[in-house]
Amino acid sequence: MQLETKAIHAGRGVDSSTRAVTIPFHPSTTFERSADGSYPSGYEYIRDANPTRNAFETAMAALEGGHAAVALSSGMAAITAVFDAHPSKGGRIIVPDDMYFGIRSLIDETDIGRRFEFVAVDMRDLHALRAAARAAPTGLVWIETPSNPLIRIVDIRAACEISHEAGALAVVDNTWATPVLQRPFELGADAVMHSATKYIGGHSDLMAGIVVLPDASPLERPLRMIQRHKGSAAAPFDCWLALRGLQTLPVRMRAHCDGALKVAEALSKHPAVEKVLFPGLPDDPGHGLAGRQMSGYGGMLSFIVRGDAEVAMAVAGRLQLVMRATSLGGTHSLIEHRASVEGPNSMAPAGLLRISVGLEHPQDIIDDLCQALAVAE
Repeated sequence: MQLETKAIHAGRGVDSSTRAVTIPFHPSTTFERSADGSYPSGYEYIRDANPTRNAFETAMAALEGGHAAVALSSGMAAITAVFDAHPSKGGRIIVPDDMYFGIRSLIDETDIGRRFEFVAVDMRDLHALRAAARAAPTGLVWIETPSNPLIRIVDIRAACEISHEAGALAVVDNTWATPVLQRPFELGADAVMHSATKYIGGHSDLMAGIVVLPDASPLERPLRMIQRHKGSAAAPFDCWLALRGLQTLPVRMRAHCDGALKVAEALSKHPAVEKVLFPGLPDDPGHGLAGRQMSGYGGMLSFIVRGDAEVAMAVAGRLQLVMRATSLGGTHSLIEHRASVEGPNSMAPAGLLRISVGLEHPQDIIDDLCQALAVAE
């Protein structure tokens, strides 16, 4: 089946008891034993397995071209679970220097930063990545592309090869690209992670994370044990919402990509904009690589306003259609001044605004941005 068909049918079918064509939602936390104490349905307790969560895991494994998937309560729960589950070689993990700020907070503000050694490198520089991987025994290389918020593109195939040369597992955060635009397993990845809260759900109304694995992955059993015993399993209703979102994911991603390209082109010509960070623009440093390893350039972009943080905040404050809110991947266009959100350790320039281009008409988004940018001219 093609991806569009898998998005609708994988993990689901006509309900055997009612003949309903939409998968039912199973909220039950526990399941009845037979008189002999067995569980003929295969289900015992919600942390062990749940029909709705299993369907979501099966669907995501099919979409990413993996063998199995483990659904957790959030994207951060999925990231933490991978860090905890990887085969430790001195507890050393290589991460990108431009990465989702939640990982920085996880490292700085929880025991994760004390239990593992984290080394940050610019993964666009393959020589720097190779040097870091060879410097000491390394268990895991975390690859984020496109990156947040600088929209950098990392060569997944090359990064995976360098990881494997060093005896490390390579895990790709595919949240921004989704399986519609990027196929990490085909490029050598050992696992693929998503914050399903974003494009997978697609409507800003659920929270979940998922890790997709190939056959015989050393991560599968430890991830299952974390899901089962550490209380981080994804809730059935969130999984049901994610399954609903998957059905339109390919169509939505095409619309997000189309809108983002038009917005990026318009902003690149605006006199109040110093720079647009978007791999769909021909002059972007990641344009060529993104064209080779992605089937579209994504729905996320950042732009740097001419002026300081105060000017950038004033631009965001004048917007009427585009909403000032955290997160991404939903139907609404959202904007954030990342430096103020992330604090003093942010890599975002003072004038940078990040946009998640939603499903409104692109010209309406452009018009709103242009009227807001008048304050910076």
